[in-house]
Amino acid sequence: MTLPERPADVVWDITYACPLRCTHCYSESGRRPSRQLDPADLLRVTDALIALRPGWIALAGGEPLLVRGLAEVARRIRAAGIGVALYTGGWSLSDWTAADLLTEFDRVNVSVDGATPAVHDRVRGRAGSFDRALATLERLDGAAGRLRAAGHRSAEFGVDCTVVRSSLHQLDQLCATLAARLPHLDFVWIGAAMPIGLASRPSFVDAELLDDEQADALADPATGERLRALLPPTVTVAVQDNRMLQVHPDHLARGWYPFLQVEPDGAARAMPIYEGTVGSLLTEDPGEVWRRCVQRWSDPFVTATLGPVRTMRDWAAATRRLDRHFGDRLVRARIERRPAHLAGQPG
Repeated sequence: MTLPERPADVVWDITYACPLRCTHCYSESGRRPSRQLDPADLLRVTDALIALRPGWIALAGGEPLLVRGLAEVARRIRAAGIGVALYTGGWSLSDWTAADLLTEFDRVNVSVDGATPAVHDRVRGRAGSFDRALATLERLDGAAGRLRAAGHRSAEFGVDCTVVRSSLHQLDQLCATLAARLPHLDFVWIGAAMPIGLASRPSFVDAELLDDEQADALADPATGERLRALLPPTVTVAVQDNRMLQVHPDHLARGWYPFLQVEPDGAARAMPIYEGTVGSLLTEDPGEVWRRCVQRWSDPFVTATLGPVRTMRDWAAATRRLDRHFGDRLVRARIERRPAHLAGQPG
C-alpha cells in the first residue's frame, strides 16, 4: 500500500456537547463531557490541521454551533485556501444567523434522518428536532436566495440523511418534502448508518441497522436515480451504503479514501469512526500524528479483525472488537455503560 502523505479531508468533532441524543451516534455526544478547547487552543489545533493541507476540514460534533470561537476557526481555515464545512443538527442557530453560516462556511450540512417528526425525532432522540431542523433549513434557504440574488457569495447548503430501518421507507417522502419547501437547496446526501459507536450495539444491530439486502438496495444506482427524479436537477443527490469506510484490507488495496478524524481536544483517531487515538495535534507534530494513523490501517490486529468482514453484522462485531482493543480504560468503561437499544424508543 502506498502511504498517503496527507489526509484528503479532515473531520473534526469540535465538541461532544449536543442538544440531541441520536440513537446511532458514534461519539455518544450529549452523553459525555464536551471536551471542547478554549478559543486559543482551538486555533492551535486549527493551525496543525492546516499544516497537513487537506482539501476540506469539516467541523462536526456534537453540535459545533455551541462552540465559542467557531467563526474564527472557520475564517482561519478558509484564509488558508482550504474548504470548511459545518455539520449541524439544526436544533438552534444560537447566536448565528443563517446569513452568517452561509458567509463563514463553504458548505453547511443539516442532519435530517426521516420525513416525519415521528421517525426523525425518535432517531435523533428529542421531540421537536424535526421541526427545528426544517426551520433551520428554511432559514438557510431564504438567506441563500437573498445572497445569491444580490450577487453575494453563499455557501452550498443541504441535507445529510443517515438511514436506519425505520426511516428507509421514507426516503422518497423526504426528497419530495425538501423539493417542495427548499427552492435553493444544493444537495442531499443519503448514507446508511454505520455499525460504529452506539450503532454497533447488538440490540441496535437487531432493531435498526440495515441488513445486507437493504444496504445493497440503498446502494443500487436505481435508488439514486429514483430519488434524483423527485428533486430539481440543480440538487446534487448522493446515495451510499458507507461500507467503503470500514478500513477493510480489500478497500485499502483498491485505494481507500484517506481522511483524518479528530476529537474535540485535538486527539487524532488512528482510524476514522473507530475508537483509539495515536497522538495530539495540540502538542505534537501533525505530520508524525498522521504517519501513526496510516500505520494503524495495516496493523496485524486490524487486518485480522476486518479481513473476514463480509456482512453488516460482521462489521458491527468487528467494531466492538476494535473499540475494546484500541480504546483506553475510559473508552472501555464508557462502552460498558451503554444501555441496550430499545426498539421504538430513543437511546
